[in-house]
Amino acid sequence: MKTLFITGTDTGVGKTHVSSLLLSAARAAGVRACGYKPVASGCERIDGELRNEDALALQAAAGTREPYAAINPYAFEPAIAPHIAARQAGVTIDLGRLTQGAQQLEARHDWLLVEGAGGWLVPLNEQASFADWVAAHGWPVLLVVAMRLGCINHALLSAEAIRSRGLRLIGWVANELPPAQPQVDDNVRTLEQRLDAPLLARLSCGAAGAMAGDGLLQGLRARLPAR
Repeated sequence: MKTLFITGTDTGVGKTHVSSLLLSAARAAGVRACGYKPVASGCERIDGELRNEDALALQAAAGTREPYAAINPYAFEPAIAPHIAARQAGVTIDLGRLTQGAQQLEARHDWLLVEGAGGWLVPLNEQASFADWVAAHGWPVLLVVAMRLGCINHALLSAEAIRSRGLRLIGWVANELPPAQPQVDDNVRTLEQRLDAPLLARLSCGAAGAMAGDGLLQGLRARLPAR
């Protein structure tokens, strides 16, 4: 298995929930998997160090002994766009550092899940976005769609932008968030017809569970070539 990038139609759509399900399932299947949250804002100080809830969840799900800094090299306190948080901190997010971190984790694990921040085109610095960085590596992309008002437009625009970079949209996940979306079945059906990528999992109101993770992992394994 290879490196997979996980993006979403927006912030707060369930990227970390999906990533954690996958990491837990991979761990149970004996796959040495690791999560990577290269950039995170909205961090809290724990024992004097900035820590991000999402990055900690990835670390716990994988059961890895990797130090926190390896999983989340850029951590910012304000819950704002990463490039703005970085500017306020007097820092420029260096894509080379992000790549080096990914390569080091790739060398130590069978599978790396790289989780973005916010949506597909979120800027990293004044010149580049997550889309630019992922395209430079040619990683396949998994799209998490929050099933709520506006999701059809957001999902289709995201898919179009991913493919415009020459990248493979390997599949998508329908994540049903509370409150339940009216006509959710019709919305899922519309996206199945128009996204031109397989629906790999449908998660009901953020439901966790080994079964959902196992099914999603098997769907990805069938579509990702062996390393």
